[in-house]
Formats: sequence, C-alpha cells, structure tokens
Amino acid sequence: MSKRSSMWFVGLVALALGVGIGSQLNGLFDSGSDDSGMRSGSGMTSQAMDDAPVYQSGPYKVSVAVNPEAPQVGDNKLMIKVMDAQGNPVEDANIQAFGEMSAMGAMPAMRAPASVEQVAPGEYAGPMNIEMSGEWPLSISIEKPGKGATALSFEMATGRPGLQLASGGVKVMSAGEMSQDAAGASGAKPTYRAGPFKFDVTIAPETPRVGENRLIIDLRDSQGKPVSGAQIKAVAEMPAMGAMPPMQAPADFNETEPGRYLGAFALSMSGEWPLSVQIRKGGMGSQRISFDMATGRQGLQVVAGAGAAGQGGMQSMQEVPANAIRVDSRRRQLIGVETSKVAYRDLTRTIRAVGQVVYDETKLSEVTLRFNGWIGELKADYVGKDVRKGDVLFTVYGPELLAAQQQYLEVLRGRFGQGSRLVEAARKRLLLWDMAPSQIEELEQRGEPLDYVPITAPRGGTVVEKHVVIGSAMMAGTTLMRIADLSQVWVEAEVYEAELPLVKVGMPAVVTLPYAPGKTYEAKVDYVYPYLQGMTRTGRVRLTLNNPDGVLKPDMYAEVKLKADLGRSLVVPEEAVLFAGDSRVVFVDIGGGNLKPQKIKAGQQAGDYIEVLEGLRAGDEVVTSGNFLIASEARLKTGIAQW
Repeated sequence: MSKRSSMWFVGLVALALGVGIGSQLNGLFDSGSDDSGMRSGSGMTSQAMDDAPVYQSGPYKVSVAVNPEAPQVGDNKLMIKVMDAQGNPVEDANIQAFGEMSAMGAMPAMRAPASVEQVAPGEYAGPMNIEMSGEWPLSISIEKPGKGATALSFEMATGRPGLQLASGGVKVMSAGEMSQDAAGASGAKPTYRAGPFKFDVTIAPETPRVGENRLIIDLRDSQGKPVSGAQIKAVAEMPAMGAMPPMQAPADFNETEPGRYLGAFALSMSGEWPLSVQIRKGGMGSQRISFDMATGRQGLQVVAGAGAAGQGGMQSMQEVPANAIRVDSRRRQLIGVETSKVAYRDLTRTIRAVGQVVYDETKLSEVTLRFNGWIGELKADYVGKDVRKGDVLFTVYGPELLAAQQQYLEVLRGRFGQGSRLVEAARKRLLLWDMAPSQIEELEQRGEPLDYVPITAPRGGTVVEKHVVIGSAMMAGTTLMRIADLSQVWVEAEVYEAELPLVKVGMPAVVTLPYAPGKTYEAKVDYVYPYLQGMTRTGRVRLTLNNPDGVLKPDMYAEVKLKADLGRSLVVPEEAVLFAGDSRVVFVDIGGGNLKPQKIKAGQQAGDYIEVLEGLRAGDEVVTSGNFLIASEARLKTGIAQW
C-alpha cells in the first residue's frame, strides 16, 4: 500500500471512531433517541417535566419526575427542576437524592443513589439504579448558599407510575386551579377574630374528601391590613378507635401572596377529623383555633379559640382558650360531672414493702479451729440446739495442739519460772489455739497433755448451722458451726427505687407476719442500705425487732408499712388526674360552662390525693367525675397538641 493510500485509510478510521464516540456521548446525555420524548441539550424529558406538579418547599419551587414514568428494576433517570419564589431558575444548587428500600427480615436496607448534576439552568438530572422490585421511597435535599435549604420525600415504587409527595412541600396552585377548587364554596365567607388577628378560612373542596384537601387562610391585622411572614401550622387528627391508633394529617403552609397562606393535607379515610390551626407572628403573639371537620360534611365550624367579626366591627363575645370545650348544664347532668377545689393538705404516705426476717449479724458467731484435727465427742449434735456461753460443743484431737501442750509442760518443768518469756510464749500459743484459761490450769495440775480438748461455745444462742459429726476430719479455718442469738432479729424490707427518697432512718414502721395474723410489731428504720439490689432494682431498709419468745424465725416473710410524712402540699383528688403518656392532665372549670384541659406537674401520691407542683393554684375548680367522657370530646375538638 502506498503512503498516500495509508493516510486515506487512517483518516477513514478516525472519522468512524469520531462518529461512534459522538453517538455514545449523545446517548449518555439524551438517554435515548428523539422518539423517547427527551429534550436535547438539557437532558430533561420534556413531556415528563411539563406534566410534573410544582411543589413549594422552603424557599424553592420544585418539580420532580422519573424516566420511565413507572420506575423499573435497573437504570432510571431522575429529573429535578428548581426555581425560586419568583419562578427564576436556581443554578449550581447542591442536590442529594436517593431511593431506599427498608430492611425486611434478615435482608438489610438498600439504597439507590442518584448522581444528580446540572444539565441546564435550574434543571438537574442523573441516573438512578434500582436493584429489585418493591417500594423505594425517594428522599431529595436541596441547598444553595445564600438561598437556604429544604428537603422533600416522595412515595416511589417499581411498576407504579409517578411520584406521590409524602412530606416537605405543598402543591402550588395556579390562579385557575384556585378558582376551580373554590368555585363550590359559599360566596359569603365568615370572618373570625383570634387575639390580634382577623382571618377568613376556605377549604377546597368545600366538602372535605378522602385524599388531598387544600386550606386557604387570608390573614389580616385588626385594621384589615394583610399580615405577611406569619408561621401557620395545622393538623387534622382522627382519634383512636378500639385497636386502631390515632391518625394525623399535617399541613405546612406557604405564603402565596401578601396575607394569603396555602396548605394541603391528605385524609386517609372517611370520618371525623377535628382540625387544629396555630398562627404565630413575631410581635403579635400566637393563637390556636380549633375547628370541627368531617369528610362528606360541608365547611368548617369554629369550636374554640376564635370569635366572629361582624361587618360593623368585632362582635362582643368572650374569647376562651383554644383548647377549652363548652359543656352546658344539661350535658353536665347527663355525664355526671362533679368538681372539687384544689387545696392544701397535710400528706402522709404509706409505703408498703415485702420484708424477710433475718439474723441480727451483730449476734452471730462462727466456730472454727486454727489447726487440723478430728472430732471426738459431739455435744451440740443437732441444728437448733440451744447452748450457753462456755458450754462444750465437741472435743477435738489435733497433733499440733497435742505437741503444743507437751511443749508447754516441758518448759514449765524446766528451770524457767512462771514469769519467763518462754513459758508465756508457750501459754499464749495454747490460748490462740482455742484452749480456755481454765483448761490450761487443769493441764498444769494434771501434768500431762489432753488428747481430746473440749471446744466451748463463744456465745449463748441457737446452733443454726452444723457441719461436723463424730470422727469428722477438719481443716484449719473451716466453719464447723454457727451460733445465733435469736432474742433479737432483723427485718430487711425491699423498697421500690421511686419510693426510696422518702425513706429516712428513724421513720416509724409496722410489721405484720402471715405466720401470726392480727399481730403487729412496731419498729423504726435502723439503716438504709447505700446500694440497690441489681436484679430487682429495689433498695433495702433494715428494722430491729425484739424476739424474746422466739416467734420471729429467720427467713419468715413479713409485710412492712413505712409511714412517710410529706408535709403540707397543694393537692388534687386522684380521680381528677388523667394520664396521657408522660403528661398529667386535669380539667379546670373556668366559668361560663367552659372546661379547660390543664397540664400539671405531679409530685407524690398519698392515698386519694396527688401533690401538684405546677399548673394549678389553690381554689381552682377541677373535674373529678365524668372527666373521661370530657377528655374524649376534648381530643376530638382541640387536637392532640394539648395532650
């Protein structure tokens, strides 16, 4: 081949490679041919993005779409469009996005991250690989220095077309959509007054439905000027019914124009959904308004927190707290409502504890030997035998003791006198090896060692343990017997950790025994142990009881009642307090037929009364009967924020 022909051949190869590489690059950005509906240049799918709804999320307006529309196992393309509040593209935003399949059994959670990059001003796209079929909830975070950050989450599943917003935003309504959704609403909307605010409320559709509903609030001050920059939150709640837990439908609001706020919430089933709305504005305070709302029932009805405003100005009406409910006298009689006044009382609390009779450790002795030996005669030959101090318990033969006796006699017979150091050392050795002084004197008089030496009781009492029989061999230091003086015993009681701070040394106590029903023993707390029982998480307290007749026997069970003086405290009847998780709630009669749920900080309980540390004052009137029915109505009408 000639040189010129070779150059032509190389040129053709280069041209072919260039076309191939160009086609691959175009395929990378276009993800398909023109027939797939992709928009060249930006990398976005025109039809998909045009059909995608726009959501207001923080400072941004966001559209999100997936190609294909029904996500598939394998390669998918995530497309995101970000605009500011005026609709201008937001460039160079930091976007993180991933789908995540939750852990199932032994299978760990899996993620499908999307490598999102900017492909055009305000438009971002990237591949997302899904490994298996199922639910893959999509999380997206958007951040732009100087503009702020936001996060949205969507429901996404393979084989299911589209994305459904789960949280983090609200669908933006155009003027046409606003007019269409509100077309069925009554032209004469009531205006309400709550504190410094005047407002109109419109729900679209006017008859709430299962699914998405929209709430429009026009907020003004007392002069009728639009209030901008307010923070508005709302939650509709269906109370728990039987085994079904309560359900919530929250709504986050965005200001679409000065003084107009738009929020959306989704109702998951038909029924009553009491609505609670909170309005907060710096310098104007915060107000909470409660509405009655139900699917299939037209409009909203104010329950508490707001009054009506007439055309000629505000109507005179008493504003009550937003969480109060009204119960007229007829309904009070039907429910059986009774009240009681909060007052100060002297409180004494009885702490009940399970106890056990144990030995008084200060009156317990063990019998051991300091040499090896063998048991000869056994006098204390059974457990339970009563002995006096000095009584012979048993005799013992020990080669070392025998040699010590012989050594003492030899030193004594030598030329050394009674006061010599050798004699005293030999005598002390016999004393240390449990020979009594009287036994040593008998040894001196006898003049020969004793093979079996008597061992005497160190104290009077009862033999409660015995580990020897006639002929037993024992090692030095082994416990042979245990003697206890049962004329006085201890009772150790287990007190719950929460009640332990009330227990003090010297506080009175009453002890009763199943063994002797009807008989009581009065005592005082001698000692509170400085630790807890690891297994039971209880503290131990000790009482001392005299036992001259031996009725109290170790290991007997006992019931102990400790009397704690709590002093003078503000209290409410026990039946007035409702328990709502970690909260304690009472209903206060504030007059005019209105009952207000009031959280309190409860202290100690003493009998039928509960100490009130915060939340009430002396003289307040609280509901003591019928409050469970009132609580159910309060939950329906005022939302769970008060609970």
